[in-house]
Amino acid sequence: MAQVEATTERVVTADADTVFDALADYSGTRQKLLPEQFSEYEVREGGDGEGTLVHWKLQATSKRVRDCLLEVSEPTDGELVEKDRNSSMVTTWRVTPAGEGSSRVVVTTTWTGAGGIGGFFEKTFAPKGLGRIYDGILARLATEVGK
Repeated sequence: MAQVEATTERVVTADADTVFDALADYSGTRQKLLPEQFSEYEVREGGDGEGTLVHWKLQATSKRVRDCLLEVSEPTDGELVEKDRNSSMVTTWRVTPAGEGSSRVVVTTTWTGAGGIGGFFEKTFAPKGLGRIYDGILARLATEVGK
């Protein structure tokens, strides 16, 4: 079984603190950013960054739905890490300054993929599909913090 990784990034016209606060706001802003691939969103504990426990279902393909229960931590400034209790999936959001009034947001998701031919296809196609989903989230984030 191989490690699978998907990374997407975008420069957003807002300062790093504003962008990070929007991403960490699981009880408010975060749900607004999610595209149609996400359903059954529910904050179960916390709601603002570190210590949050959030649930959602992610329909990555027409046949593949992940039931995610994510523990949120903030290991360093400008970083949110979401670890799925139901799988090996870990998503890391990093927000850094990118010039005056702008921020760079990098989101990386890793997980242990399947073995064999299924694993080959997963490693080849899953990062592209997840990248499209994250592009949508980052576009919504840019709109939300740019208000």
